[in-house]
Amino acid sequence: MATTRIDRAQVTDTALRLLNEVGLDGLTLRAIAKELKVQAPALYWHFKNKQALLDEMATVMYRRMAADGVPGMTPDTPWQDQLAAFNRALRSMLLSYRDGAKVYGGARFTGTDHAGSLEALLTAMAAAGIAPSDAVLAGTTAYAYTMGFVAEEQGMGPEPLDVDARAVRLGDFPLAAAAGPDLFRGYEERFEGGLRVVIAGIETVFAGRDGAL
Repeated sequence: MATTRIDRAQVTDTALRLLNEVGLDGLTLRAIAKELKVQAPALYWHFKNKQALLDEMATVMYRRMAADGVPGMTPDTPWQDQLAAFNRALRSMLLSYRDGAKVYGGARFTGTDHAGSLEALLTAMAAAGIAPSDAVLAGTTAYAYTMGFVAEEQGMGPEPLDVDARAVRLGDFPLAAAAGPDLFRGYEERFEGGLRVVIAGIETVFAGRDGAL
């Protein structure tokens, strides 16, 4: 292979592009090096291991989302709307990458790009009288819902489940059988419905705490 000078940004951009082609399981340092026309050890100058690369990939994924702006996250927007807006944007971003939730989940950001939206949300919740620890619990609960939803959504793969065949298999369990269309179709509507439930639950739990809400 020819010797080519590369930097962290090139490695990360290439990894994100390859992710959409081969998925996380196929995203090896060897495959990235081949795409960049370098020897695999050259990547270790920039990333000590694959997890370090995944951390950078997640950071860039978030940076790209933030660069496009998150509609609905403005200082004068109620915290409920900010929380909903952020999680909608998060889901959209994760779905734009193959195995996006797998890459993003558990990653440690390498920059501070995420701090602005977090600061804005915590500020809005503080203004509503919600204690910082409660605000963190609320935000991470909504985040966990979104991450789990997208992980399941992406895990189903591109082929839709045959809910009619499922209903036949579950013939002895009529309610479970009838639930198929609600479980495996209409992801957009189900995500929005679940997000409303999560936020309404947060409002209910924290209502009246230290005068909140």
